[in-house]
Amino acid sequence: MKLYRFLTGPDDASFCHRVTDALNKGWDLHGSPSHSFNAAENRMYCGQAVTKTVEGKDYHPDMKLGEQ
Repeated sequence: MKLYRFLTGPDDASFCHRVTDALNKGWDLHGSPSHSFNAAENRMYCGQAVTKTVEGKDYHPDMKLGEQ
């Protein structure tokens, strides 16, 4: 089964750490990162899709994808 997550957060070191953590847990980058400016907060936000193939599981909407 293939899993998909879209990680988002402020454009700072914490976002990079979240992506790095996912990569070290077996997730793969999927596509290019995205950036968006939040004018209300005067802050940039990032997003990065990641995917992971897992064996022996069936998808269920209640799955906690970050724990896979």
